[in-house]
Amino acid sequence: MATYDFDIGIIGGGAAGLTVAAGAARLGARTLLIEKEPYLGGDCLHYGCVPSKTLIRTAHVYHQLRRTVDYGLPPVTAEPVDFRKVRARIRSVIAEIQEHDSVERFCGLGAQVEFGAPEFADEHSVRLNGATRSARYWVIATGSSPAAPELPSLQQISYLTNREIFSLEQLPATMIILGAGPIGMEMAQAFQRLGTRVRVLQRSGQVLSREDKDMADTVMAALESEGVAIHLHTRVIDAQEQNGSKRVTVVDQEGRQSTHCAEAILLAQGRSANTGGLGLELIGVAVRPAGIIVDSRLRTSQRHIFAPGDVNGAFQFTHAAGYEGGVVIANTVFRLPRRTDYTLMPWCTYTDPELASIGMNEKRAREAGIAYSVWTEEFRDNDRARAEGRAAGKIKMLLSDKEKVIGVQIAGPRAGDLLAEWVAVLGGGVKLSTLAALVHPYPTLAEINKRIAGTFMSGKLFSERVKKGLRFFFQLKGPVDNPCSRLKR
Repeated sequence: MATYDFDIGIIGGGAAGLTVAAGAARLGARTLLIEKEPYLGGDCLHYGCVPSKTLIRTAHVYHQLRRTVDYGLPPVTAEPVDFRKVRARIRSVIAEIQEHDSVERFCGLGAQVEFGAPEFADEHSVRLNGATRSARYWVIATGSSPAAPELPSLQQISYLTNREIFSLEQLPATMIILGAGPIGMEMAQAFQRLGTRVRVLQRSGQVLSREDKDMADTVMAALESEGVAIHLHTRVIDAQEQNGSKRVTVVDQEGRQSTHCAEAILLAQGRSANTGGLGLELIGVAVRPAGIIVDSRLRTSQRHIFAPGDVNGAFQFTHAAGYEGGVVIANTVFRLPRRTDYTLMPWCTYTDPELASIGMNEKRAREAGIAYSVWTEEFRDNDRARAEGRAAGKIKMLLSDKEKVIGVQIAGPRAGDLLAEWVAVLGGGVKLSTLAALVHPYPTLAEINKRIAGTFMSGKLFSERVKKGLRFFFQLKGPVDNPCSRLKR
């Protein structure tokens, strides 16, 4: 029987890798964690979720400062933003969270942490810093990076990605953002609020293209109302740079060309799996353009090698990576054949209003050929949203033909937090009648969840059949004829 240095080796210290490392070490497995960068935490901590949400909050506060008159307060003169101070706050938040993702913590859990660029020597071992490390199981959790621009001229000019955008020396006066996905839309609003004039160029006819158009349009309208210029059906055909100014030439769907200039360009057109330099082709791990090919148990073509997180190209969310890390622990440490199930995978785009989703939306339901009905409630009918001056947006619930909830989307204030109730409802198999009967504190945004369930249930409760039954059994007299005619005027 073969012997190995470790029970499990993990390549990548991001969300997926850290989840596996912490779980495996705490369960008593001899664990090796290898990270290429000089620190743990991955893209989410250093270039993604944490810095972006920190920046978004800073921009939100500055935006509110300039809207005091909307709340009956005296106007406030807001000084221009010093981005160096914004950057310092971002770094301080990262540093605080870094303590949880520190080498000391993982060593304390019992894992061995090493830094460097590993390469597979064979199916069970890697070469690292001149030494060889072997393991019974390997986990490739190397994440993803911003996709390189396809256009040659874009490759010849300086541009920003999520790796540079949070470390700028100063706030750009103007910015062009290529791509209107979650990163593009979040950064467009944040920088516009901080004082940059932002223009978004999107190839398709919709922002946030994986979402339903009516929900995505709510977000687009909010950004446009704040001054963000959004161009749909726009394809970049040339890019130039001169004296620090970038010029982008585009063509629209009618074939008309136009040129846009900006101090900075942010590339937000997707991400690519980090698979290079690992020697995967030498050990027979199959890779496709989207990432490493895995089965439902996250096993690669080498059954003892797993690939959770962004590197497999399924769901590029930190919480998805953490979930997949748990699946890997079940399969490696517990030897249980646990499979992934993305049916109820939630996500949220943190614009203002936010756009959160769980389960199927109308696009995916139609693609799957599933019959459904749509139920909606508007935030303008929610008293808390009105009191806060944030009444834009709605909640949308999809029911199957058997009246089962198959998906919920929320475009509105704190949508990501509001979605948490639906995570529990759908994950726990809670009936709509139960949700409708629950007592929510008033006034809260969460009442919109109860309200949409109640709207569906009221159609059953106040049906003619129910009213006829009540009249028959309890001799109810029925409604008053023309009651408004009795009002004194």
